[in-house]
Amino acid sequence: MDHGGCIINNEFVIFHTCNLVFLWEMARSSSSSSSSNFTSIFRDQKGWRTCFRSNFFYAASLFFLAFFIWSTTITQQNKEKLLKWSLQGNISNLTACENECRPPGSEMLPKGIVASTSNLERRPLWGSPKKTTTSKSLFAVAVGIKQKENVDKMVQKFLESNFVVMLFHYDGIVDEWKDFEWSSSVIHVSADNQTKWWFAKRFLHPDIVAEYDYIFLWDEDLGVDNFHPQRYVSIVKEEGFEISQPALEIGLSEVHHLITARWKRSKVHRRTYKRDGKGIQCDDNSSAPPCTGWIEVMAPVFSRAAWRCVWYMIQNDLIHAWGLDIRLGYCAQGDRTKSIGVVDAEYIVHYGLPTLGEPDKAKLASSGDNSEEKKEASKSNAINKRIEVRRQSYNEYKVFKRRWKKAGETDECWTDLYPDELLKDGSSIWPLM
Repeated sequence: MDHGGCIINNEFVIFHTCNLVFLWEMARSSSSSSSSNFTSIFRDQKGWRTCFRSNFFYAASLFFLAFFIWSTTITQQNKEKLLKWSLQGNISNLTACENECRPPGSEMLPKGIVASTSNLERRPLWGSPKKTTTSKSLFAVAVGIKQKENVDKMVQKFLESNFVVMLFHYDGIVDEWKDFEWSSSVIHVSADNQTKWWFAKRFLHPDIVAEYDYIFLWDEDLGVDNFHPQRYVSIVKEEGFEISQPALEIGLSEVHHLITARWKRSKVHRRTYKRDGKGIQCDDNSSAPPCTGWIEVMAPVFSRAAWRCVWYMIQNDLIHAWGLDIRLGYCAQGDRTKSIGVVDAEYIVHYGLPTLGEPDKAKLASSGDNSEEKKEASKSNAINKRIEVRRQSYNEYKVFKRRWKKAGETDECWTDLYPDELLKDGSSIWPLM
């Protein structure tokens, strides 16, 4: 740029012509060693002052320009540093966020608004809920109207211990339970001809029951005269049982396996003994079902952690869950011979009543035909249906075994904690002991 005779660019400045003359005369005076030539430069003092003032102005302008360029450069460097720090912070935050375990589908929501669990507590349409002393355990049972009186005894026992109670109505009848005072205090779920495992898979998701320390998932044909829920829970906690069941009273109960039979002088037991030479033998060296590390499934009790594992193992389409009890040890949260047990101090009676597959009495009554022939035909039909139910249960057991075997063979990341050869070679522990 041209400013009053001074040439300025980004690299250097050439001052006014008088400066050029000054430099030229300095060089000439140096070569001739004549001071007279040097002094001649200053003859025109007025002209030099004018040139000096002009140069001073442009020098000052140059200084401020240089300062502006310097400050701009520093500011840009600061911006780059701040941007770098910001990017590093964002990358760090992004890495931290990637490592967070968020429920699938909630990634677009702020973490604080995500409600990942629920419960079975009912809420009023308005106002605050009533304060209750509900315990942190759940009692769920599959029921039919034919077992109404026995179920009433069971429900009252658990409600008295402040349990949350949930009834699975497998016969579709709900209204006839309303004559019980407690009916409005429990959860009713109804679906015709479904098992408790069908209900449990669909309505007891681990995130729904996450608030409950223990889940009791029982059949309806159990006598509870000598059973106290709260004392049972206390024993289970004391013993460290993740999976358990109350013992069955011998002589009054239908007992399928000796490990579930009550020991009268014991509080709990974790194994059974059998040395009759028939079938599977059990002794102190036994480490697998049916001698230790398992229970039956008519009255199982699961800890919260165990239930989360068991729920995933329940097959959606295998509603009878045969074979599930053999594998419960994998969900015992540790050594199955220690974390699975039978409580003798709080025992029950297993009546062994057949329910699924029986004829619907309500439908028979509505037909108006009460002849002996009709009754006999209905009875025969009921027997046939129960046979079909048992056949289906056994078929599901075989399917479950095949699925387990295939899953174990194809999952390279899974380690079998209990590689029991007895269960691998196709043997069955189902025959009665």
